[in-house]
Amino acid sequence: MRQAVVTGASIGGLLAARALHSSFDRVLVLDRDILPETAKARRGVPQSRQAHALLARGGAALDELFPGFLDEMRTAGVPEDDAHDGCQWYLDGYPMRRAPSPISVFGPTRPLLEHLIRERVRALPNVRIAAGSEVVGLLHDGRVRGVRTRRGEIAADIVVDAGGRASRFPLWLRDFGYGEVPTSTIRTDVVYMTRHYRAAPGVDVFAVVVTPYPTMPRSGVIIRQEGDRIVVLLAGMLGDEPPTDDAGILAFAESLPGTEIADFLRTAEPLDEPVRMRYPASVRYHYERLPRLPEGFLAIGDALCSFNPIYGQGVTVAALEAQVMAGITATDAKRYFAEAARLLRTPWSLAVGGDLRFPEVVGRRGVLDRVLNGYLTRYRAAASVDPALGAAFLRVSNMLAEPTHLLAPGRLLRVLRAAPRATPAPFGTAHIPYGPGCEINESR
Repeated sequence: MRQAVVTGASIGGLLAARALHSSFDRVLVLDRDILPETAKARRGVPQSRQAHALLARGGAALDELFPGFLDEMRTAGVPEDDAHDGCQWYLDGYPMRRAPSPISVFGPTRPLLEHLIRERVRALPNVRIAAGSEVVGLLHDGRVRGVRTRRGEIAADIVVDAGGRASRFPLWLRDFGYGEVPTSTIRTDVVYMTRHYRAAPGVDVFAVVVTPYPTMPRSGVIIRQEGDRIVVLLAGMLGDEPPTDDAGILAFAESLPGTEIADFLRTAEPLDEPVRMRYPASVRYHYERLPRLPEGFLAIGDALCSFNPIYGQGVTVAALEAQVMAGITATDAKRYFAEAARLLRTPWSLAVGGDLRFPEVVGRRGVLDRVLNGYLTRYRAAASVDPALGAAFLRVSNMLAEPTHLLAPGRLLRVLRAAPRATPAPFGTAHIPYGPGCEINESR
């Protein structure tokens, strides 16, 4: 009997189980948590109380892996809206001009999204989820042969690391002689705070998204979620941290471009206490670069690549990795990691490109990067005037098009025409300019 073992029953691990179930007689998913029977936050997923949204590409991937999944979310009360017309975006402080588009986004809470996926996986006849099972090591005899848990050894034809950012697999593999896994790291020191509020009049859009940019290391998001709730996320980077007291939360929101988030918070009724989380760095493991790749081993989700959470790519990328895993011979680790590396190239470049705009972030920058960043800075401003530019931006950010989509000749002309007419949004009353070039903010 061929068995696959997946270590971790969060979204990445569940999607891996779905990917492998048709190639193995049995798939065993191990998690050290006692898993909830309903949609509840749990200790082993510290980000489960933080704000989440599902990108359009991620929704499509989940619907392919689990036919009818989008309808299940709708039935569960998850709000859905137009990513362009239903959301107010602020890019570099400029309000994107809204317009109807075919791009749909969903606002599930993380516990509900994980619960719906977990129930789909549980329904697969050859998949078993074993809660309360902590993996403490690997079985290895020249290739990976299984795992060691606190209760004993479990043999497997393939082991999938879905243990997230805290995974110990790179250390275990090093101890078996595979060397250090090559990594790429971009340190941004993001700290973000989430709180849920009762939905009430005053927010007439599905979401408001205020993105950070040089001289403004702060960002904010409000998103409608199931159960008549609105989630508010406030984030700072590079040493700037959002507070967790009521007055501090409001003052932080008032320091952002646009007024929607602060206006909402002035009268909103909180449903829980604020939860803060730290995210020091984005990390990508390049297993495809190992001189000798361990046979019988795969990785998925944050155990393979974890992104700055501000960009909201994690669930979508995990779903796309699961599609890659399902589309190849599961034991062909070399091919899987090569294809996963190609898949990760675009979301990683989007996240890293955004982070490297900040001069304080350490990373390699070339002349071409400076030219491209100059163009994209004008692009973000121009999208506040020309809705076609906003539509193209959202196709890229939702991973429906490659970044080169923004460089088409017609769009270059639109940027040149529209950028000079762009007017930034006013800041809230608590705005404080930051860093080099802060006089730009003072003039707004």
